[in-house]
Amino acid sequence: MTVVPSTPRLSEIARHVILPEGIVSSDFPKYERYLNRIGVHYDGWQRGLLMALFGKRENGEYACGISGAIISIPRQVGKTFTIGTAILMYCALTPKIQTIWTAHHSRTADETFLDMKNIVRQQGFSSLLKKVREGNGKQEIEFNNGSRIMFGARESGFGLGMKNISCVIFDECQRLSENALATMIPTTNTAKNPLIMFMGTPPRPSDDGEAFESMRYNAIKGLDNNCLYVEFSADRNADLDDRDQWKKANPSYPTRTSESSILRMRNKFSDDSFRREALGIWDETVAHTAINLSQWDKATVQKRVDGGFKSYALDMTPDRSVLTIGACMKYEDGTCHIEMVDQRNVAEEGLQWAVDWLAERWDDTASVVIDSQSPAMTLVDDLRKAGIRVTVLQTKDVGQATGRFQDLLATGKLSHLPDGMQQSLAVAVRNVVKRPLGKSGLFGWNKTGADVDISPLVACTYAMQGAYTSKRRPGVHEFIW
Repeated sequence: MTVVPSTPRLSEIARHVILPEGIVSSDFPKYERYLNRIGVHYDGWQRGLLMALFGKRENGEYACGISGAIISIPRQVGKTFTIGTAILMYCALTPKIQTIWTAHHSRTADETFLDMKNIVRQQGFSSLLKKVREGNGKQEIEFNNGSRIMFGARESGFGLGMKNISCVIFDECQRLSENALATMIPTTNTAKNPLIMFMGTPPRPSDDGEAFESMRYNAIKGLDNNCLYVEFSADRNADLDDRDQWKKANPSYPTRTSESSILRMRNKFSDDSFRREALGIWDETVAHTAINLSQWDKATVQKRVDGGFKSYALDMTPDRSVLTIGACMKYEDGTCHIEMVDQRNVAEEGLQWAVDWLAERWDDTASVVIDSQSPAMTLVDDLRKAGIRVTVLQTKDVGQATGRFQDLLATGKLSHLPDGMQQSLAVAVRNVVKRPLGKSGLFGWNKTGADVDISPLVACTYAMQGAYTSKRRPGVHEFIW
């Protein structure tokens, strides 16, 4: 198909188009050729999105196969048609592809299945199909080549225990919990070249949408080079009745999506809901993370200022796979600067490197800190044998440390390097929540998912605690961590 020149391209319409690294080819053209023959044609932005979605690296793997394709898209854009027709052809032309299309609510899953059923019955797919199942709990489209698309709701436990799933489409990602994500992703572990998609509108503050928010943040901040991120949205300060803003948010308006369709949402939704659902506008501040990201961004400095007392801390991931050293520089005016200074794989590097590293710096170090509950406690004896006095934090100290971090950040007394220079720390900050420590009101850091590593933030927090509480004053030096 030749795209009409006046049809805008994806990059001309979407607010954000962030491609995964290494795309050299795409499977989409072969799907499009067949779709064109049976009467399915795409606008330029749809074609661009699908070219990127099915983009491959030199090794033949999908470029977004690691982190997935993340699509923030308003209602009434034609999401099911765009993604659905392409996935139908992907399954029809690729033998034995097992696909899950999952929404949060059963109603949404049922509506998606109905839309897809209507597509395959009207768009010339019949010769490719073996069966459309409509039984309770067995909504699926089965192809002649053994591929299937199964539909269901996460709230009903759909997808649990499934294996060898090649493609997972997460719909309604504004309500995709970390728990649901951790449960569903392993279904693709045995697939040869999996493809995962995340689609939804911006979450409300009351939604369990931290997973979707984290994906968006990591993509926009350049912290994830393995994802495809596309966002359609109006301007943040948009006039909700401005048709130009409707067009900016919805590339299908007014040619495929009528004005009356959007007016129905305008009349039905509150202003706040219309901004999210119809115009795709995200809240400026994400509510789910334990750390205020606006304050975090304001605390960024391009270079650390030397001249204070330095303190270090060690933390290790619960599975003992990664060991991290965090650092804090405390200045005479009560401000401080934090950095993650080293992080290594334990299986490859062992543990002794950290003992040696800290021993070289102990003479001009105020403190070395470890949480009594951290797997890094295994290093205490070796550190002490190396002449290092180790400060071991108890539960009360951990609560004071995280509270101190919040207070210093809120009052502008904490600084850190740009996220791009400290990616592991930035990801930890973005994916941390609070965990209560008893009934005293104290709290510690907790990660949002099983695959999240918050040890850089934990180590920096404890290094800060050591810097502010240690009575050891070895002197002020110009130094490199």
